[in-house]
This record gives sequence, structure tokens and C-alpha cells, in this order.
Amino acid sequence: MKEKKKNIFIRGKRRIERVLKRIFSKQDFEKLSKEFFDMKASVYDKEELVPYSEDSCNAVYNELKKIKYNTLLDVGCGTGHLLSLLPKTKKTKYIGIDISPKMIDEAKKKKIKNTKFEIGSAENLPFDNNSFDVVTCSESAHHYLNLDKSIKEAKRVLNEKGYYIIADKDVGNFTWHHNFYNRKFKNTGDCNFSNLRKTRRIMKNNDFEIIYSGKYYNDTHYIIVGRRK
Repeated sequence: MKEKKKNIFIRGKRRIERVLKRIFSKQDFEKLSKEFFDMKASVYDKEELVPYSEDSCNAVYNELKKIKYNTLLDVGCGTGHLLSLLPKTKKTKYIGIDISPKMIDEAKKKKIKNTKFEIGSAENLPFDNNSFDVVTCSESAHHYLNLDKSIKEAKRVLNEKGYYIIADKDVGNFTWHHNFYNRKFKNTGDCNFSNLRKTRRIMKNNDFEIIYSGKYYNDTHYIIVGRRK
């Protein structure tokens, strides 16, 4: 009995030490995101797509129907669900980029027409300036510690008058609470939840003209369509 209590005490102590270490040390959220989605990749479409990403992909897809474009970059593309929905013509060229190599592997297995997939970071896109007519980001931005930098990168790779469409969770006025909890107590790489108002402001500060903004999925998510000035 004493040995059992001792083991429980040791496990509890170690758990507390892990929590304290996370609270007082700097985390690499890009690495955590990579590890989390590498782990989820093989089952993502079967178990995670519907509750976490499908509605956001559909919301972005519906806005894309209103835009003329030939080249599109999907940032945080995951298994390529959004790109699988888009119309394929002789002129259209799509690229999906994601931090998780195993998510990219799953996307490549789908052999989506006119589409290439690459490993890369939203905060350091491996593309030249003025490369795309549209950049999309659905259900991925809350994994970017520096949302402003990722939006600057999207603007950089967009053609003049190109469109940036972002869709993500909206946590209302509780951004600090959500981010503190996720950064310190979870290993998923979730680190920068935002809301419609804040993300609109960041886009405007980066010289995007807001074409449309609103909420969906019972007002728990936001979507913004911006055009590069």
C-alpha cells in the first residue's frame, strides 16, 4: 500500500513538474503542430475532418465561387480537402503547403488534378513575390504564433489585387484565456486563437481591402475576404 502511494506521489510530482516547465519555458509551437498533425495524419479524414475542418473549407469554397483566379495557394492545407473541392480547368494551378510532412503525404495520395503539395511554414512561405491570384487559410491560423507575419507573407506572394481568404475559430473576447490554456497545458500547437475583429484589424494594417467578413457555424467561426491594395 505504501509503495502504491509512493508511485502515485511520484507520478503527480512529475506531472506538476511538466506543467511548471511548460508555464515558465518558451515553446516551439510550430514543432508541436508538426508533431501533432504527423500523429493525426493517417486518420484525419476519417476522424477529424468533419468536426474540425470541413465547415471552414466549405465556407472558403463558397467565397471562392465569387472570384476569378488561375493560381491559388492553400496555406495549412492539411490533407488537401479544400483543394479537392475546387474546379479544375486547363488554366488553374493549385499549391497546398503544410508544416506536417505526413499530412502532405496523405494529400499527395489523393492525386488531385492540377495540384502540387509542399512542406513549409505559413510564416516563411517558400515562394516568390507576386506568385498567386488567391491565398487561402482555413482552420489553420490558430497554430501560427505570429498571425501578423503570416498575413504579411500571404500579401507578399499575392499578385496585385489578389485575394486573401482566412477562416478560423472565433473565441470572442476570450482570446487571452484560450491562448494561455492552450500554450501552457496542451501539446497540439494551438497557440493563437483570434476573433473577427482582431483579424480584420491585422489585415487592414497590412493594406488589405476587406471585401467581406462574417461568421458561420453558429457564430463560432469567422471568415474574412481581403483584396491586396
